[in-house]
Amino acid sequence: MRILGLLVVGVALTACGNEVPVGGPSAGESPGGSPVGGSYLSVRVTEDGKDKPLAPGSRLRLDFGDKGGLGFNAGCNQMGGEYTLDGDTVVMDGYGGTEMSCGPAKDAQEKWLGEFLTQRPVMTLRGDVLTLTHGSTTIELKPRKVVEPDLPLDGTTWTVEGLVSKGDLVEHFGAVPPAYLTVDGGRVIGSTGCNQFHGTVAHTASTLTFGALAITDKGCTGDARRLQDGVLARLKGQLNYSIDHDRLELRRPDGVVGLDLTAQK
Repeated sequence: MRILGLLVVGVALTACGNEVPVGGPSAGESPGGSPVGGSYLSVRVTEDGKDKPLAPGSRLRLDFGDKGGLGFNAGCNQMGGEYTLDGDTVVMDGYGGTEMSCGPAKDAQEKWLGEFLTQRPVMTLRGDVLTLTHGSTTIELKPRKVVEPDLPLDGTTWTVEGLVSKGDLVEHFGAVPPAYLTVDGGRVIGSTGCNQFHGTVAHTASTLTFGALAITDKGCTGDARRLQDGVLARLKGQLNYSIDHDRLELRRPDGVVGLDLTAQK
């Protein structure tokens, strides 16, 4: 079991014309739209004119919010910090985030990306391609929904990755069978990791409303029981949901209690 704090970062950024600096005078007129409020994933990284390989199974991700911060992920931790624009130059003096280790390759990549972003790279926008350049290094990114479209809610089997509690704490259960659920129209079926369940669910574009769930009665102990109790306690009434490619977030209206899930592969 592991409990981790989640980093929340925001950003304010202005976009520009067809191929002008992001901070240029034609803000908001780019055919590719504005990075404000969006997430971008790397499609190519080059150094000295040659492709730079990334750590296996990873992409670089930049998250642009609307409150003066820039979030980033290099395949491991959620990182971010405050920044400003000096013309077309990104000025970011420091950053922070979660502190997991994901192996030498991803740890080194995360350090490299953090250093790159704090070295005042130049940012430009051409269509939907966002480019950051410093020295001989260039990172090209596209909107996350272009690179990795969202999976459908219905028909996808979503595995519980963690129980979210007040204070944005996520509790993981890696030593017991995983819980999962599948929404199929007005029905939901799944497992707590110990018992099977099914029931009714109504959903809109942003909410799921669960009816009473019927569940088998196999005895569960230890972490298996704690996972089951946590899942069943959260699959009640109305929950807000959002999908980010292969990740599903379920949250109560208070926004701080719910489930984090990933698509089963």
